Amino acid sequence: MPVMPTLERVFCRSAPWGVFAGRVVLPWALAGASLEGSVLEIGSGGGTMTAQLLTTHPGITLTAVDPDPAMVSASARRLAPFGDRASARTGDATALPFADGTFDAVVSFLMLHHVVAWESALAEAVRVLRPGGLLIGYDLLDTGPARSFHRAEGAQVRLASLDGLSRVMGELPLHAPEVRRRLGGYAVTFSARRAAP
Repeated sequence: MPVMPTLERVFCRSAPWGVFAGRVVLPWALAGASLEGSVLEIGSGGGTMTAQLLTTHPGITLTAVDPDPAMVSASARRLAPFGDRASARTGDATALPFADGTFDAVVSFLMLHHVVAWESALAEAVRVLRPGGLLIGYDLLDTGPARSFHRAEGAQVRLASLDGLSRVMGELPLHAPEVRRRLGGYAVTFSARRAAP
């Protein structure tokens, strides 16, 4: 799985991003959803969103997974004040190191486009969800500006179309998946619950 380009790595660990993520991005992405129990964040980067989730949802425990060891180290430092409520580990979103039905919720914030096989990442997220568990996230859509930005960085990405993401969500064992175009068509939010067997 490709690691995040340097420019994005620096941005995602910056103080301005932390403030913006907590005040704007997280409430927008969750859209009023409440998280409970054991939560997995895939592609957690430096742990900015992870820390915000732990702060705003004091009843959860959270495992943060990212393929980039440097980001995992940054995340572990950021999450240290949360003690045993949080852990950070290296892992591939397309081959998660957890048993089926491990988590009450899986979240993904602005990372699927970094996973070339994002369909596999979504399937893995659903696999590790308990029946009734919540999948929620957001990402960039396949638009000219998003392609140009990542091409300029030399990043290995694969952006999803709204129809493609909707189709994949519809094929997974999910109940009432919602996929919504956001921010003038540049982004998408998605959510669903794991269907009962």
